[in-house]
Amino acid sequence: MSAASEATRHKLLDGALRTLIEQGIGKTSARTIAATAGVNQGLIFYHFGSVEELLCAACVFGAEQRVARYRERFAELGSLAELLAFARQMHTEERGSGHVAVLGQLLAAGQAQPALAAATAAGLGLWVAELESVLTRLLAASPLAGFADPAGLARAAAASFVGIELYEGVDPAGAGRALDSLEQLAALAQTLEELGPLSQRAVRHGLRKGARR
Repeated sequence: MSAASEATRHKLLDGALRTLIEQGIGKTSARTIAATAGVNQGLIFYHFGSVEELLCAACVFGAEQRVARYRERFAELGSLAELLAFARQMHTEERGSGHVAVLGQLLAAGQAQPALAAATAAGLGLWVAELESVLTRLLAASPLAGFADPAGLARAAAASFVGIELYEGVDPAGAGRALDSLEQLAALAQTLEELGPLSQRAVRHGLRKGARR
């Protein structure tokens, strides 16, 4: 692919994302995407075949960009408490950028469009993979090591991230309380991480015993 062709594809992907953010999926069309991207709308069909295929590609492209934005910051986190504290900050950043709202719209549209559902799942999968890697590393040094499932927690976190954004649209106070709970969990995680070796073993034993009941 030539540099010019790659640049046009990038413009279209970026234009599709900006159109979704600024106008919503209901007003996203070949015309509006092309206008946002500053290109002829015929290029959408030349490069992607259809608006739906462009949106599918944009969904994954957007997730790649957002995950890459936070990768270095994830790598710097040294504890579960730091991760939980960072989660609220990241939510604020993503809400401000409009990307979580876009993901919510794509999830809703995907209920009736299998290709879009698959692309949205692939985009979420990038977030899940990154979170699972971070959680695996941080849990290994936590009293929760061997008890909590990093893969399951990563998927729960990704789902909650989108859910809180949608919930915020109808109940801002309730969403705020949900986010406040992250600070409470961060305090609990920090307390657990500061326990001595004997106390940490006791916590692990108690958790495993409770799980067997």
